[in-house]
Amino acid sequence: MPVAPEAVWDALADPGGYGYWVVGSKRIRDVDADWPAVGSRFHHRVGVGPLTIDDHSEIVEAYRPRLWRMRVKGRPAGTALVTLEMKPRPADGGTLVRFSENPDGVFGWLSLNPATHVFTLARNAESLARLEELALIQEERRS
Repeated sequence: MPVAPEAVWDALADPGGYGYWVVGSKRIRDVDADWPAVGSRFHHRVGVGPLTIDDHSEIVEAYRPRLWRMRVKGRPAGTALVTLEMKPRPADGGTLVRFSENPDGVFGWLSLNPATHVFTLARNAESLARLEELALIQEERRS
């Protein structure tokens, strides 16, 4: 991403942005007052079309500006540990963002299906493109 790691982290720390950048997220319903402290949650609605689920996601680990790890939930469809690592690119001032999603819980076995894997890669690529848009806004605010 063509922004500093701090801008990416700040975009992640803005719970209002999740309804936009996370593909499949409908809206944020509430946020804990101590967000984004470890253990804090935001409550969201996820789904496709009229099929929606209310659930929450929780910060597992967060070190500004380099690491963001959450337990994301959209039950009964599943849960996952999502990790974003931000590494500065000194040559151009940008950030290399590594995004990993490890499904777990009762439906974790679905991640072994090649079709699920392709869908997840496409969804996460679109999510990263949207996150980059929000990080660009955060970068503008910082300057």
